Amino acid sequence: MDLRLSHCFLAVDDHDKAIAFYHDVLGLKVRNDVQFEGMRWVTVSPVSQPELEIVLEPPSANPNASASDREALSELMAKGMLGRAVFQTDDCDATFEHILVSGAEVVQEPIDQPYGVRDCAFRDPAGNLLRFTQQR
Repeated sequence: MDLRLSHCFLAVDDHDKAIAFYHDVLGLKVRNDVQFEGMRWVTVSPVSQPELEIVLEPPSANPNASASDREALSELMAKGMLGRAVFQTDDCDATFEHILVSGAEVVQEPIDQPYGVRDCAFRDPAGNLLRFTQQR
């Protein structure tokens, strides 16, 4: 069996800010920007992984979510506890400096981890935790 990840999902509350961050800062390619039945979602892909699409969707994208579920999801997103992603980079320090000048919220400056990577972390405009790792 040959399985490969094709899509993953991150909740965002402002697609325009998300596009500015994921495309303009991180350099991901915008694949789709779709509006349908009052909702909007955007897919972005790393240039080196066009088969992988990161779907940037509203936190309440599930039409079966109750009002209390939607409220809970919005609260978790506001706290930065809803989504996470890890990107691999060939130069953690240069990646850190590049993202830093964008004004993104720094969570962790580059550091050598005991499990064999050097990494740093930021929050995207919606509060999702993004880590950038470099193999040592």
